[in-house]
Amino acid sequence: MFRLLGILLTLLLAIATAIVVWPQFFRLEQTYPFAQLVAARGLVLGGFLAVAVLSLLLLLVRPLRGFAASVLIVALLGAGATGIIGATRGFGDSSLPEKTDSSIRVLTWNTAGEAVSADEIATQILAQSADIVSLPETSQSVGESIAILLRDQGYPMWVHHVQYRPDVPDGPQSWQTTVLVSPELGDYSVIQSSEDGSSNTGSVPSAVLMPVDGEGPTIVAVHAVAPRLEEMDLWRSDLQWIADQCPQGDVILAGDFNATVDHMAPFGVGGGDMGYCRDVASRTGNGLVGTWPSSLPALAGAPIDHVMASPNWRPTGSLIFEDAGGSDHRGMVVQLEPVG
Repeated sequence: MFRLLGILLTLLLAIATAIVVWPQFFRLEQTYPFAQLVAARGLVLGGFLAVAVLSLLLLLVRPLRGFAASVLIVALLGAGATGIIGATRGFGDSSLPEKTDSSIRVLTWNTAGEAVSADEIATQILAQSADIVSLPETSQSVGESIAILLRDQGYPMWVHHVQYRPDVPDGPQSWQTTVLVSPELGDYSVIQSSEDGSSNTGSVPSAVLMPVDGEGPTIVAVHAVAPRLEEMDLWRSDLQWIADQCPQGDVILAGDFNATVDHMAPFGVGGGDMGYCRDVASRTGNGLVGTWPSSLPALAGAPIDHVMASPNWRPTGSLIFEDAGGSDHRGMVVQLEPVG
């Protein structure tokens, strides 16, 4: 009886391990609670290793040796598979290549309202020589303060802004998204459907910017709702909307997706992760580095902030900020080179 129970528990553990390692195979990557578990693969890897250590200790107990050995094998397989996925996406690369005449740098940072000062954001923009800056949860006034600080340093940028419910006094900062664009990329404007919310993410705003003269990439500053139990449907709808913003063409997505590349499995087209757009961090050695929450070590967090680009851009590097500046998100900057 005990042996049969051990076999059953091992089988259940093996199934659970397979689901946690690759929920896409079972089409559970957007289903609670697997969506939450797969978001932090670093913690999942640590869990498998902890189970393996416990199994090694149980091997010392003679009646449990068979069961412990089978659990050890399952845990090691789970840890190995998770480790391979992590190695493929990258456990961290803290360098960027030299900026060239043709490259652009894109910075994104969910600043958690005014948790990060305008001065600190401007300092990072200058330090990273960013050309496009996506700032979910940043007000227009903070964006304008950043632009003034940059102008005084001889680094001008245009400010664009989207806000839900501007009629509500002191509404939450999550209802705002600010974007800064270098004049060297040309003139940009926010499209009407972003401003009036007729085509946008559901409860927190994204911003779609189009080049006025038609030359240059469409810029989408992304902010999707978090996948809380009561908002899973809205979260999936937000991800679909984001993917729809990257058809064939010249597009850059940047912001707080509240999703990892695992969650995006149904949305990729032609080798992309969201529509035709491809995640930069997972192609430049930082795919497993968590951007949220900043209170946890980077490899224990969830990589939910992204910069993605259409195939006419080649990712050449990415960098996750070590200092979150008071926000619960770490910022990131990437470098892109035009193809051909």
